Amino acid sequence: MAKTFNEIPHNRPDTPLLDSVNVPADLRHLNTEQLLVLADELRSFMLYCVGKTGGHFGAGLGVTELTIALHHVFNTPEDRLVWDVGHQTYPHKILTGRREQMLSMRQKDGLSGFPKRSESEYDTFGVGHSSTSISAALGMAMASAQLGEERKTVAIMGDGAMTAGMAFEALNHASHVDKNLLVVLNDNQMSISRNVGGLSTYFSKLWSSKIYTQFREGGKKALRGMPHASNFVRRTEEYMKSMVSPATIFEELGFYYVGPIDGHDLPLLVETLGKLKEIKGAVLLHIITHKGKGFAPAENDPVGYHALNKIEPKQALKSAIEVPAAKAKPKYQQVFGDWLCDMAEQDSRLVGITPAMCDGSGMNQFAERFPDRFEDVAIAEQHAVTLAAGMACEGAKPVVAIYSTFLQRGYDQLIHDVALQNLDVLFALDRAGLVGEDGATHAGAYDISYLRCIPNMVVMAPSNENETRQLLYTGYMHSGPAAVRYPRGTGPGVEIEKTMSALPLGKGVMVRDGAEVAILNFGTLLAFGLKAADTIGATVADMRFVKPIDEDLIRDLASRHQLLVTLEENSVSGGAGSAVGEFLAAQGIVVPVLHLGLPDCFVDHGNHTQQLAAVGLDAESIAVAISQRQALLQQPTAQTKSN
Repeated sequence: MAKTFNEIPHNRPDTPLLDSVNVPADLRHLNTEQLLVLADELRSFMLYCVGKTGGHFGAGLGVTELTIALHHVFNTPEDRLVWDVGHQTYPHKILTGRREQMLSMRQKDGLSGFPKRSESEYDTFGVGHSSTSISAALGMAMASAQLGEERKTVAIMGDGAMTAGMAFEALNHASHVDKNLLVVLNDNQMSISRNVGGLSTYFSKLWSSKIYTQFREGGKKALRGMPHASNFVRRTEEYMKSMVSPATIFEELGFYYVGPIDGHDLPLLVETLGKLKEIKGAVLLHIITHKGKGFAPAENDPVGYHALNKIEPKQALKSAIEVPAAKAKPKYQQVFGDWLCDMAEQDSRLVGITPAMCDGSGMNQFAERFPDRFEDVAIAEQHAVTLAAGMACEGAKPVVAIYSTFLQRGYDQLIHDVALQNLDVLFALDRAGLVGEDGATHAGAYDISYLRCIPNMVVMAPSNENETRQLLYTGYMHSGPAAVRYPRGTGPGVEIEKTMSALPLGKGVMVRDGAEVAILNFGTLLAFGLKAADTIGATVADMRFVKPIDEDLIRDLASRHQLLVTLEENSVSGGAGSAVGEFLAAQGIVVPVLHLGLPDCFVDHGNHTQQLAAVGLDAESIAVAISQRQALLQQPTAQTKSN
């Protein structure tokens, strides 16, 4: 029986069997009893590592037995394992040669919190967004067949990821091409928060239907003692079960369905996977697991324990308690959540929509207070955007709370269904800019670039908490599509005004007067821009709007300064700085411009401060970059030198 842990170990646990497994081939020599011991040691070690580094672990605990069974049965890395999302891959990383690197997880120059092809040959497909595994695995299986290579390909997908349309597109295609593919559906009724939607409900209510149970029990009583009739009822029951079983869905799509089975029964998993390994064609194994399995607090609160912050030593915690705590600054997600509730009180037309990010986006209070006006559409970003468009057509005022990186998945719907029809939808773009330890897959590095090129869009970049609240109101009151981008975490601690006021559309404000250099700031790097300006004596303007951009302010600053500097936590390519440059060129205004923003590369994980320093967006780097450009501008031209 699997061991259950009640607390996070502070010291490295004793794991002699796990320590002997350096690559998956090592565990293929273990017997059943040893595999069960290995599962306990793996859970214990994972809890220890996450306690030291922080990170996701509820999903990983839930697939501990599955991970062991997969690597035990399949010849990885020759056989391909394709994990969905990546939250669940910590046990996979530990078993694939990265055990001693786990304490570097999600830290600068350390292991990624997600599968990463450049990190290990066992990470067959990089992933941060959900619902990609079946498509990727099918592509691998098709390529292997084309090249005449014999290997097994397995996609491991959670039931939460099965709510996305992309998963069903892949399932439909898989049956059409008839390639060897095993899909493991890990059904734990959870993704990050609790799953919603018809499919999730279908899985969880398979045999609990009142009609079905009444028919079953009533039929038994009425026909007791009538053997022929009883046989008829039994056959009818089997037929009814086939009509409501998940096998019906997947077998109609062309898959050979097996399950559901207990995903924590390691011997059963090994036996079942061993048999399925020999079956040709498309196969789906349905397993039932418990997110957080083996760690009692996570089993009882799988949402709260989806991820864990780094646990400080008890002595450090004691010392921290003795120091008077400063007033906590609200996170931007709380600022949005508070505004959403306040706005909903004023306007009954408001509807809040999120694609499975209720908790992360700060919508819990809104969902509780206004349940009839809250829509969690599950992991279905495209549907969320077009749903909002449909609501706007009928006079509702939808607010779509969505991570910047996730709106990328609904880009066609944003253009075709919302902007083209100039519909009244507000997008609250969470996690704009770099996101720290979650790394490149979750960074909101491109939203300014991909939004400002769309006609009818209003794009806003507040610099602090109060501006976020006021610009959310401004976007809501605007008639047409609008987006407000704000980062993860806390802001500078600016006092938030309860009264909501619509700010003048497309107008920035002067923050600091200086000479020679003017910094045009877009978003929450304002504090760094001001600190740099203090060093070099620069002017600073808080632009607030990317589209429409404040043309009058740009024209004025260009006329009074020798150098304009644009500052944004977005890709320089096509970003707010590009908008400034395009305006200057169109007006024939000639002035040197320095664009500071995210470079043309994916920024690796680390904490946010480290990331900003790495790309030259901390205050010191900003000041240095400006000083270097000033020095370059003051040099005589090559022609002058030659004379």
